[in-house]
Amino acid sequence: MILEAAVLEGYPSKHLEFKEHSTLSGRKNKEIESIDEAKEIFYSLADDRKQEKRALREAAREEKRLAKEQAKEEAELLKKKKKGLSDDEAEADSDKEEAKAEVTKDTDSAAADTDSEDVEDSEEKSSKKYRGRKKKKEKVNILKELYYLAIYIGIVIVVCFLIITFVGERTTVQGDSMLPTLTNNDSLWIDKISYRFTDPKRFDVIIFPPRNNDEKIYIKRIIGLPGETVQIDEKGNIFIDGKLLEEDYGLEIIESSRRGVASSPVILGHNEYFVMGDNRNNSMDSRSSSVGNVKRDEIIGKAVFRLAPFKKFGKIK
Repeated sequence: MILEAAVLEGYPSKHLEFKEHSTLSGRKNKEIESIDEAKEIFYSLADDRKQEKRALREAAREEKRLAKEQAKEEAELLKKKKKGLSDDEAEADSDKEEAKAEVTKDTDSAAADTDSEDVEDSEEKSSKKYRGRKKKKEKVNILKELYYLAIYIGIVIVVCFLIITFVGERTTVQGDSMLPTLTNNDSLWIDKISYRFTDPKRFDVIIFPPRNNDEKIYIKRIIGLPGETVQIDEKGNIFIDGKLLEEDYGLEIIESSRRGVASSPVILGHNEYFVMGDNRNNSMDSRSSSVGNVKRDEIIGKAVFRLAPFKKFGKIK
């Protein structure tokens, strides 16, 4: 059958010629009435051809694969024949190989079970060891912490001792011998390091132990320096080397009866200091023979700051 005058746009007329008795998308020996019908038949045939080509390609691939497998099997048989093995022996060898594979599989499974049990046992042992080590580590850590704590406390104690011995310390005033400069229960900071590098100066407020009584500590003001001569007249005036000492630290004028040994000239040694309390008529100091002159090495330190009460906080003059 020939399609007459059926020419599609973009397609040559030769694609629309078909032999008689051919089947066109389920139509046989039937005339095509329109261009649209021809297009539909053409497209369906094109799809069929594509599917046919795809099937042929897949069949060719499968045929090649089978041929390769067959060639491989033939090559293996030839190798076995060359070695002098018969087909039966080859089959027996294959059976043996299968049996060996099964035995190996069973052995491997049994070994795997054994290994799993061993792994569980080892894990349990390792966990026990880990717990034991953890406890030991905890004990070691506690001992280390205690050790470091002891070292820290020891360092603190040593530092405090060095500070109190060589640098300074806090002390509290007891009594009224230093009125009006210091009052009872004033808290002071004592500087112990300055006098290691410099000599005490006139009017410094110092602390020292009285003679033959290390339990008490006196706090007084320096009036006379080493090598000077100190004397107090009947009017309560203080003279240093025959010159009137101008100062206003005293609470009141010294009474004649309170001049003590200073009623006569007191010559100070090369390392001696003459001290008095600011409350001149109510103070035990160098005017008393029981206290006397203070030697350089007896001076503990210098009162520099008042720490309390807070309203009086500041440097001591």
